[in-house]
Amino acid sequence: MKNRKIIWVMKNYGIILLIVLIASCTGMNHEMLVIGHRGAMGHETENTLASIQKAMDLGVDMIEIDVFRVKSGEIVVFHDERLERLSNAGGLIEDYNMFELRKVILEGNHKIPMLQDVLKLIDHKVPLNIELKGANTSDRVNFIIEYYIRDKGWTLDDFLISSFNWEELESMRTYNPEISIAVLTEDDPLKAIPTAKKLNAVAINPSFKTINSNLVQAIHDEGFKVYTWTVNEPKDIEAMRSFKVDGIFTNFPERAH
Repeated sequence: MKNRKIIWVMKNYGIILLIVLIASCTGMNHEMLVIGHRGAMGHETENTLASIQKAMDLGVDMIEIDVFRVKSGEIVVFHDERLERLSNAGGLIEDYNMFELRKVILEGNHKIPMLQDVLKLIDHKVPLNIELKGANTSDRVNFIIEYYIRDKGWTLDDFLISSFNWEELESMRTYNPEISIAVLTEDDPLKAIPTAKKLNAVAINPSFKTINSNLVQAIHDEGFKVYTWTVNEPKDIEAMRSFKVDGIFTNFPERAH
């Protein structure tokens, strides 16, 4: 009877060990950052304080937002160049001053926040990826970041700056030689490597539709992390995990845990 128990334990231990080895080989247990895309826009209106709070409630590792500089100089959190899709107003967001923008109502009865509103809400509980969406944002964004580091308890590690506008990233690098930069790209991510090296970037951020495990490995071999967007379906999330990406942007953070 005792020998049977020993054999049973050994068999089951062997099965558990095999499962662990398979998970290790396939990347099932690969750790990747879960980055809330525009907060948690699958649940709340994107880039609003409600969306950012929801992302934190869902336990994200980082939050991503988009910013523009408006006519009166403030940095506001919004994705589109124009207001029509999400609000009761129209026209280019950069043509508004802050007084006018305070009157704009977003879907769900939300307001467009300023960058400082988001920083105050997050209170350096999770890192923040600021995507420079509009032109001439880098100097003011850097000014705000430096203030929050100097006076509000944030650190450089709490920030990641990204953009599809690589010239704006170059501008940010001139203002801040130390801050982490990620190069956003819609094209072949390998073509972003020279720019990433020039900027001393930490990551290249491609669309998940443009990558595979070999490409991710090639980027890793060049010394860059891979944060890929925008990954919402469970099968795609698991595919990215198997590719060993370093993080995913997702509208539904709870699906990636």
